[in-house]
Amino acid sequence: MVIVNTESFAETLDAVNDAFFHQRRLTKPNRKELARWITERRGKSGSYAGMFAPTGIDLHNGVRVYTGEIVGSGAAIGHVLGEEACRALILLGVHDSTVREALERATGGMLRRLRQTEDSGKVHGMYCCGVCSVAYWRNVMVGGLDRNEERLTAGMAALRAHRIDDGHWRRFPFYYTLLALSEMNLKSALDEMRYAAPLLERYVRKRIPDSRFSKRRRVMSERILAKC
Repeated sequence: MVIVNTESFAETLDAVNDAFFHQRRLTKPNRKELARWITERRGKSGSYAGMFAPTGIDLHNGVRVYTGEIVGSGAAIGHVLGEEACRALILLGVHDSTVREALERATGGMLRRLRQTEDSGKVHGMYCCGVCSVAYWRNVMVGGLDRNEERLTAGMAALRAHRIDDGHWRRFPFYYTLLALSEMNLKSALDEMRYAAPLLERYVRKRIPDSRFSKRRRVMSERILAKC
């Protein structure tokens, strides 16, 4: 069971993400409670493009993505949490008119922002910075926004162009990027995982700190290496 953290939108989404990452079953009442609470954050102060807003504590204390990397600015916090919230609502799969309308409005707001940056109808593989791009891909991967295959294919081309030949990418948060790649069914995503695999092989041989982020990174690394 995932408990809503009324003080922190980021922590609530983190708990939802953890349930799906570990494939823990959520009951129908639990899913509905979570979806309704997420829905209530739509369009509130601090939201990005009319998506779902962080709480004051999130903005004051800062937030981390599921794999532990810090999200920098207030705008990035709003955007990343907004994309992650859209993703969570899609995965929660609650059939409720209030939830559906909130997701449609949030999606419409983000699509308007995307189209302001896209020339002649050509989708872009990135949106803003690296961490924002990964959050955007994670929403697209589960069917959010539109033109999903085009957006992810463009994203993988952009990521490849940011390689720095040591297993990392410029601008992109390493583990959060790999989290997205690990859930994509694209050869280009597998190519990027193989590019990073030597670093992951060294990581899984290390003794890791006893923290939730380190444990998640290890599980994710092992899953990726099994694919490579």
